[in-house]
Amino acid sequence: MCALEGTLFMSKTTSLFTLQSSDKRLEEAVSWAKEQALAYASDSDPVGPWYEAALPGREAFCMRDVAHMSTGAAALGLSAHTKNMLLKFAENISESKDWCTFWEITREGLPCPDDYASDDNFWYNLPANFDIIACCFRMHLWSRDKNYLNDERLLSFYEKSLNEYVRRWDRDGDGIPDHVRGEGRRGIASYVEDALTPKVGGDLVAAQYAAYAAYSEMAKLMGWPEKAEHYARLAERLQKTYEEEWWSEKDGRFSAAILQDGSYHSEYYLSAQYLPIYFGLIATEAKRRAAVNDIKRNGVSNIEEMSHLPDVYYAVGEKEEAYRIMLQLCDKQMKRREYPEVSYSVIGNVVTGLLGIKPCADQAALEIAPQLPEGLEWVSVGGVAVLDNWIDVEVRDGHVNVRNAQGPSIRVRSGGVEQLLAEGETSSFDIRM
Repeated sequence: MCALEGTLFMSKTTSLFTLQSSDKRLEEAVSWAKEQALAYASDSDPVGPWYEAALPGREAFCMRDVAHMSTGAAALGLSAHTKNMLLKFAENISESKDWCTFWEITREGLPCPDDYASDDNFWYNLPANFDIIACCFRMHLWSRDKNYLNDERLLSFYEKSLNEYVRRWDRDGDGIPDHVRGEGRRGIASYVEDALTPKVGGDLVAAQYAAYAAYSEMAKLMGWPEKAEHYARLAERLQKTYEEEWWSEKDGRFSAAILQDGSYHSEYYLSAQYLPIYFGLIATEAKRRAAVNDIKRNGVSNIEEMSHLPDVYYAVGEKEEAYRIMLQLCDKQMKRREYPEVSYSVIGNVVTGLLGIKPCADQAALEIAPQLPEGLEWVSVGGVAVLDNWIDVEVRDGHVNVRNAQGPSIRVRSGGVEQLLAEGETSSFDIRM
């Protein structure tokens, strides 16, 4: 029996991922996170390979959680699990659900009854389709899996989500989906799920921007230059709209939402404030810095939101704060740390934030730019699944040491130098400034 805290699965899922460090707190945190994450993974259920990505006990996976957990899962070697779940979402998009899919799917491969009663009565957060598209591109970059570029089910999901879905839910003609009060839980305009029921949340704009930008890049890889340019323009338009119309000079922050009467909601609104940074929506450095400071002042309200903060802080170079929160998330005293998003977020941020690994699938290359906090002398991670490879990375004494433990030759860039590593080869990169 493989289990820690949360749902018990009869699982034989294993991973080569290991970590050693001068900071024993980090070692303990990652050891717990790895074991907890694998305890949620299963290969033997009717839905196919999957991992729990919802409230523990529902035995299900939801769109928002899968999208956020996917990088940590990939690093652990669970890319096939993620792809199977993403395909299940793609397969179930339908006109009868107004181009939504199932928000949450069970281990039996069925819509979760907690969220779905019928095609006319179901729970849905409107950022979700866009979040999944951005996730699919990220998973292609991470795994080099060309199914993300040529599987007809995924291509149909991308096109339906960026066209029919937008048109169906955009009632005022501004190109952004919106919520109309009275529709209840069907089409919530944010990932924030409280009584405010805004017309549009800032996180919805951010996710839509990320989807346009991702599909533009996918179109380039598929040899569709006109389509790539079209979606790049849509992304730029959204970014400009957000930076110009959502920014309040008076409050020194971005508005969090547009309310039903068309006014901007100026109070802090949780994921509607930090997801624009997570999705890369904010281009202006001064405004991005103000948004980060706003997050520091106001914090979050639950463990799900907190699990996003390392992603946000590493994205803007706040390595001390990112590291502190990663350790806090894994602390035994942290309430609800068993929520699946926590363990997967920690693994993902160790790899992409602390080690700074960025895969470039079309070039069979990795860029590595570590962000070690003050006082962390060294860290060594083995068995990272990325591209078609398993790699080992050690950061110590101003150097990055990389070993292509298994897989085809890959290019590694770090400290301004690029080297080609054949299987079994190791190289060292000087990252001292």
